[in-house]
Order: sequence, then structure tokens, then C-alpha cells
Amino acid sequence: MGVIYIGDRSVGKTHLAMELTNPKNEYVKVVKVSDQDYEALKVGLLDENCSARPTNTTYQRDLNIQVRLPAGNKQVIVDWIDSPGEVWRQSWQSQNQNEWSKFLDTIRQSEGILLILPPHRGLNFMPGVDVEQFLSQQQWCNRFERWVEFFCHDCPKARHILICLNKADLFCDLQREAFQLAYHLGGAQMNWQQRHNYVSQRYFRPIHPQLEQINKNILGLSVRCFITSIYNRSLLELPWIYLASFLAK
Repeated sequence: MGVIYIGDRSVGKTHLAMELTNPKNEYVKVVKVSDQDYEALKVGLLDENCSARPTNTTYQRDLNIQVRLPAGNKQVIVDWIDSPGEVWRQSWQSQNQNEWSKFLDTIRQSEGILLILPPHRGLNFMPGVDVEQFLSQQQWCNRFERWVEFFCHDCPKARHILICLNKADLFCDLQREAFQLAYHLGGAQMNWQQRHNYVSQRYFRPIHPQLEQINKNILGLSVRCFITSIYNRSLLELPWIYLASFLAK
């Protein structure tokens, strides 16, 4: 079983993965991150303003994640590929063929994929947010088309694709949504299908046709939608709890 963690540039994926290692956790605990702990990762990945430093080269880190489920603790091993945004451009791929080939080899063996997406201007942003820093809804949808092609052509073993709309603190009430979507060992008000339906209807409507296309093109695949934020542990952990529920050994 393999899980890979990817996303476009400037979507917050580095900060999101780093925050997962925070020892203040609920159900998800990072046991190992390539021999680095939370404090070491903060020093190495964040600048003095606590923003993620730009990624100029591709780094591959191993995340060993332990998830507490009703049946006991389960392990999820993740390839965290921190790459420059240029990695998705054909010009970069042609100029870095060995690196791109190695990248694809890892992905083609993965059963679980977490894709981190940024917000877009079609969302209802919180007061004070500079919406001009984000793509328009149409630009966002056009960019997602590239991911559809990528999933359908380069992810033959994928069985669970999790699409996470990040920086949810900018466009929704985190506490309300976390309460609605909450996971509890003793049982929750929503199951995984209901959570997906709720999130996809509220935040992923513009790409519903593309989501259906991915599901139809890969036999045995489930696409699930999530919202994530470094400022809410419950929402941050949900995708990993889902993966552990279906893929962990």
C-alpha cells in the first residue's frame, strides 16, 4: 500500500503536512518524518514569518502516520513529495526527465493520493481576505482539468483519491464545519459518503463533472472531497483517518 501527497504551488501543502506532525493531535499521530520532529521541520521549512519557504527542488520525505480507529491503531506510510510548482509544466518535465520519471514511478504504485488545492474567487471569503491573490473560478476549473488528465493516465493503481480544498479558514466557519464533519471513535453523525456529499455540494460544485469523469475512468476508484486548514486539527486529520480506514494494514 502506498499513499502520495501532492499539489500545485502555493497551495499550503508544505505547511499542512508539517502541521500534521504537531504533537497536539487527536486521532492522527506522525510517528516518523524522515528522522525529523515537528520543531526541526518548522526550522527547516518555515521562514521568520512562519510562511513556507519556496520549494526550488524536489524533496521526498517518508511520513509514518499512526491513526487511532475503533479496531485499534493503524499505520499509513506516505510519500510526501515536496516539489517546485514547475514540476507540472511540460517544459520542466522535458528538461528534468530523470527526476520526472522517478516522480511518476512513485505515483504509479500508489493506491491513495492526496491532492491539495487552493481556494478560488468563486467562494464566499471571510471579511478582510484579499481575493485577488486567488484564481478565478474558471481559471481554477481549467487548472483542475490537468489533474483529471493526470489521474486518468498516470495513476493506474489509485483506489482512493482525496481532493482537499485547503485554507478553509479563509472561506468558511471552521468551528461550525468541524462540528458538522467531526469524526468520533464512538460514532459520528455522518459516515464517509455523507461527509463527501456534504463537502462536494458546498465547495466542489464547479468540478462535479470532472469528479464523475475521474471515477468513471479508473476502475474501482473512490474520489472523496475534504476541506482542510492548519488552524483546525479535526479538519486537518479527516483525510488521514479516511485513508487509514480503507488502506491501512
